[in-house]
Amino acid sequence: MMNAMSDTPQATTFPHAMLREIYEQPQALAATIERYLPDGTGPQEPFAKLLEIFGKRERLVIAASGSSRHAGLAGEIMIEDMAGVPVDVEYASEYTYSSSHTLHNPGVLVLSQSGETADTLAALRRALSRHLATIAVTNKADSTMAREAAISLPTLAGVEKAIPATKSFTTQLAVLYCFALQLARFRRTMDEQVAAANAKRLREIPALLQSALPKWQKQIEALAPELIHSSSFLYLGRGVHYAIAREGALKLKESAYMNAEGYPTGELKHGPNALVSKAAPLIMIATVDRDDPDSVLRYSKVLQLMKEMRAQGALIVALANEGDEEVPQSSDACLSIPATSNLLATMLEVVPLQLLAYSMAVARGINPDSPRQLVKAVVQE
Repeated sequence: MMNAMSDTPQATTFPHAMLREIYEQPQALAATIERYLPDGTGPQEPFAKLLEIFGKRERLVIAASGSSRHAGLAGEIMIEDMAGVPVDVEYASEYTYSSSHTLHNPGVLVLSQSGETADTLAALRRALSRHLATIAVTNKADSTMAREAAISLPTLAGVEKAIPATKSFTTQLAVLYCFALQLARFRRTMDEQVAAANAKRLREIPALLQSALPKWQKQIEALAPELIHSSSFLYLGRGVHYAIAREGALKLKESAYMNAEGYPTGELKHGPNALVSKAAPLIMIATVDRDDPDSVLRYSKVLQLMKEMRAQGALIVALANEGDEEVPQSSDACLSIPATSNLLATMLEVVPLQLLAYSMAVARGINPDSPRQLVKAVVQE
């Protein structure tokens, strides 16, 4: 599926599991995409059964916690944009106590790396008690959630030893994208030609990631010492990229013990701007899909804000398309993201943010594999 895979030395020794798992993402994504999009069209198993149960439902609830909830936020926009199905993303711990009258007979999708997360398992069981149709996306096909949900869509990330989620997160995005694509075809919100083009671009993602990883690591390792004494970070993204801003901020918190928050870019001037200074850098996602007018408009607004913040004295680290000539002029450092569609860019953008969290942890003398007070799976509320 991916020629670039052969370029990765199999005997590479990594100092931490987190870094190894970051580098395993091209293989994990390739395997997951092959599982859920074997010929680039569909519907394929297990989507045939899923579409039979969920294809005509008019609402979907996604319940998840932590990184999985951020994947759900991205999945919300994928499903709404591609298939036209309204989606509500809930904190799993809150869904358990929500009113049964808020939505009429929605489908419920739970996301969990372990498939054992206490809050999310409780949410699944709450949905089952309401006799709702359920889907579980987990990284363990034999987990409790996978067994109890009506449909299980396991990722193919493989064992993830480091506590911070990396390859389990990007493979969740891949499963959600495949789900959205198959749902769009079933509901006829996307014609076959467009669906085939989207499937082709999805299959290109692992190779794009494989080629970019070494460049990102080298650039971020040089950048980390300049950021190590920062007091806090604001991660900013618009649309689907807000979910990636949230995930990037979480990675920095849990890996490097540094204060960070993710915001929609347009919210910066509604309060958070008071924090902006050289000691509180902005991490701004400024990628663009030139074939998408809405994406181009969002990009123009991000670029304008970037220029204003630079004039205000902000320190800005930006993520922008390869070949972008404007963003580097308005930022202190720019990480280049291979060009792809607006929704698929999420699978690429999050990886340099994972590397930034990893490098900051190492620079601060922290073992990123085992952050204090955290466990891989929260199995008790």
